[in-house]
Amino acid sequence: MKFALNTPNFGAYSDPRLLAELAREAEAAGWDGFFIWDHIHPGRNLVEPTADPWIALAAMVMTTSKITLGSLVTPLPRRRPWKLAREIVTLDHLSQGRVILGLGIGSDRRQEYSGFQESADSKRHGEMLDEGLEVLLGLWSGEQFSYTGKHYQVNKEVFLPRPVQQPRIPIWLAGTWPHKKPFQRAARWDGINPICWDKALTAEDYREIRAYIQQYRTSDAPFDVIASTLETGTDPEKDRTTARAYIDAGVTWMQERIEWHTSVPQALTRIRQGPIRI
Repeated sequence: MKFALNTPNFGAYSDPRLLAELAREAEAAGWDGFFIWDHIHPGRNLVEPTADPWIALAAMVMTTSKITLGSLVTPLPRRRPWKLAREIVTLDHLSQGRVILGLGIGSDRRQEYSGFQESADSKRHGEMLDEGLEVLLGLWSGEQFSYTGKHYQVNKEVFLPRPVQQPRIPIWLAGTWPHKKPFQRAARWDGINPICWDKALTAEDYREIRAYIQQYRTSDAPFDVIASTLETGTDPEKDRTTARAYIDAGVTWMQERIEWHTSVPQALTRIRQGPIRI
């Protein structure tokens, strides 16, 4: 089991210098990972400063040397896949191979599609995600790559350098449980970040998720299951019990969410406590 932090990229956490400091503190305290959200804005009716996640992650890379960093979750249909391919490979080289890419279709709950007159159709976004994943993989190969899809076309492009991490930069996909299609898609990649809007997922939910995905796995390569929790650190024994239940259910990463309304001093105090010790 690995332990990570997860912060927004808006509000107080839109300051890349602050995020770089928090990442440095997290590494010193023994956390394994630090992930940030990828939002254009926090919501049409909520005006807050917002940072570009890739610039913020670059700042975080430069203050750390071991901790894993990445986005959870980048909606690929909101981005040009060839632009994202360049950004993530650059970050992979800058970090010397410490990057994980979290991807999904995103949602329009914050009007991050419709607010800019883009389609909010989830089926269309699912098609774009599938095609975008193939484009990322092809461009990361370092070989001449062409692609003809419904949404994306690439004509004999060669992207260098290749990623530091091989055979590819790890890709975790997000999906809203119990919708099944995103979890079938995730089985072809490197991990799943389950989301549920109706309730907090339990260890038994994660066990069910892992068993469902396993039916569709065609590789015996390691596969990560990421659990999200709210603040821990106030009851160590309860935290250890929760972590052990997640481990038994097949969870490999436990990420603790720092909500956008959490004060920076509160976040810093929790970070310095370090992760759960089993």
